[in-house]
Amino acid sequence: MADRFEPSWDDFRLIKAIADNRTLPAAAGRLGINHSTIFRRLNLIEAAVGHPLFERLRAGYVPTPAGERMVQVAGEMEAQVAAFGRQIAGEEIAPAGEVRLTTSDSLLVHLLMPMLGKVRTALPGIRLDIVVANESLNLSKRDADIALRAGGNPPETLVGRRIATVAWALYGRADAFAPGTTIAPQMLADHDVVSLGDGFAALAKLRRLVREAVPPERIACRVSTVMGLAEAVEVGIGIGYLPTFIGDARPALRRLALPDPDLADALWLLTHADLRRVPRVRAVLDQLNALLSAQRPLLEGEAVTPS
Repeated sequence: MADRFEPSWDDFRLIKAIADNRTLPAAAGRLGINHSTIFRRLNLIEAAVGHPLFERLRAGYVPTPAGERMVQVAGEMEAQVAAFGRQIAGEEIAPAGEVRLTTSDSLLVHLLMPMLGKVRTALPGIRLDIVVANESLNLSKRDADIALRAGGNPPETLVGRRIATVAWALYGRADAFAPGTTIAPQMLADHDVVSLGDGFAALAKLRRLVREAVPPERIACRVSTVMGLAEAVEVGIGIGYLPTFIGDARPALRRLALPDPDLADALWLLTHADLRRVPRVRAVLDQLNALLSAQRPLLEGEAVTPS
């Protein structure tokens, strides 16, 4: 049984060059080969196909129906190769695929979610998988591709950028405090206070501040999430410390003190070192870095002073 003919791209190019130029010498010049080589290769291709590809007429080489089909396929292939070359030369091939991002509930709802809409508009080929977790997931084990986290220095296996310093300030309901009201830490004992619960390990310094300044009977409520803490302050259960990007964005709240530098936390946008050059991960990181950096004044508490 004869071997099945599997033409190469060079075979298609040769047949198209003959059809375009009508003579073997002209086609050979177009391809940069000599006349004897193109004559020999044409005979080999026709033998493998099992059909003549050209009629040898006085006017030149004219494709047969089989030859016309091969020329058509060659043209389609040539157009695709040219389009790919243009993309590589002048256009970035759009990244695509799933990117898993982890962050806390408060960062997602109050900061990140509007940005993710812009990321999807800029990168329509990207599918986002959002994992909300108030404790860090393990990027080394691919629990997530990207993490947006507040806290101390990340492990050495992770790379990324410190976006900003997240400022924390004291807030209360705006209708309960006159403009210009300032409450110093030593005055906390005179008010009902809401605080984070003991299960929230990431902000031990906030719990310590409240524990040292507020007697137990004035701690009106403990909440296990920052989002819950903000809701408790807004409904009037008590005053409490919140990130400024949350407190300043809520019209019902009023800042009651300047940001406390002892409560400040770094905000990190991170990925694992092995993932930073993966196109889809790199593209999302670049988008988020630009969008988050634009929010640095809000994150660092510069947008508002106690009023």
